[in-house]
Amino acid sequence: MGMSINTNLSALNTYRNLNSTQNDLSKSLEKLSTGLRINRAADDASGLTISEGLKSQVGGLTVAARNAQDGISVVQTAEGGLTETHSILQRMRDLAVQAGNDSNNATSRDAIKTEVGQLQKELGRIASSTNFNGTSLLNNNSTLKFQVGANAGADSQIAVDLSGANVQNIVDNLAGGSTGTGTKFAIADVSALAGAASFKVTNGGEETTVTTANLGAAGTFTSVQGYADALKADANFSANFTVTVDKDANGAGTGITVTANNGGTVDVTAPGTGVAAGTAGAPVTGGLAFDTADKAQASITLIDQQIAKVSSARSNLGAIQNRFDHAINVTNVAKENLTAAQSRITDVDMAEEMVKYTRDNILSQAGTSMLAQANQSTQGVLSLLR
Repeated sequence: MGMSINTNLSALNTYRNLNSTQNDLSKSLEKLSTGLRINRAADDASGLTISEGLKSQVGGLTVAARNAQDGISVVQTAEGGLTETHSILQRMRDLAVQAGNDSNNATSRDAIKTEVGQLQKELGRIASSTNFNGTSLLNNNSTLKFQVGANAGADSQIAVDLSGANVQNIVDNLAGGSTGTGTKFAIADVSALAGAASFKVTNGGEETTVTTANLGAAGTFTSVQGYADALKADANFSANFTVTVDKDANGAGTGITVTANNGGTVDVTAPGTGVAAGTAGAPVTGGLAFDTADKAQASITLIDQQIAKVSSARSNLGAIQNRFDHAINVTNVAKENLTAAQSRITDVDMAEEMVKYTRDNILSQAGTSMLAQANQSTQGVLSLLR
């Protein structure tokens, strides 16, 4: 190979290798300083796509776990109100049992009535004041949905049906029906009840038709009381009507009596398959009364029905709370596993990267030294020029 000074191939080759080593050294320094294997898309394009997806999942699961905790708080708040409702109903029952004894004179019965009246007012206050973050819990038939998963779709939500925890319904049941005249609807076969119910109210010459949501398919109901409860749970119905169950001598439900809250006349348009046409009934009565032993007996029965409803509602809320606990556990496990998967993709192995850094650092020093030597290699030409 001839001797030349214009082009120093050795120096150029050494510089190219040194430049490559410096780039590798710079990348190692960046990874070691950030602790990340992927600092830009160019480091691992497909890995970045996967890791960002996992990052979304982990972030969503973190928020979902907090949502589930909020759900537990909501359920506990509702159950707190129902716990006190239970206590009040038990006290009312004790008073009703006491009123069932004819050893009580009129003054004693008035005292019982006064205490029960105050307890009823407290139930109404509990129904209207129990709320979570401004959302009323015990005086409506709403269903609250909680996002306990990281993704869209029904599988990532838990629905909490508060219709069974409607203390206002209990207050209304204890207070009795409207003093107006109800319309009776006979029910021959409760298992045949299906679809929506539609009632027409005539008041002052003005007709209004109110239709419920689909209350269920045929076979949904096993008792007239169950059908009446479904009507009460419907927001459209309960906003316009009061319903009571008509019973035979054995206490079995034979039909329902519907009374318009505005005092109008109720006519039937489509009360649901299996419901006979309505007929005018006697004024609707009911509610708690203690002026006679027989009325006290009826009050005991009515209170027992409300206690059973509250017990069922509390059991349902307890089951939902347990479900939230399991949802949180599943979410935390998934979050841990997805975080580990993300870490394997994005986090740098510090020991391995330190080995690369040490190697590149030594190569950089050696390359710099060799570049100096290569630059000196053409000095021998000067000896030919002397």
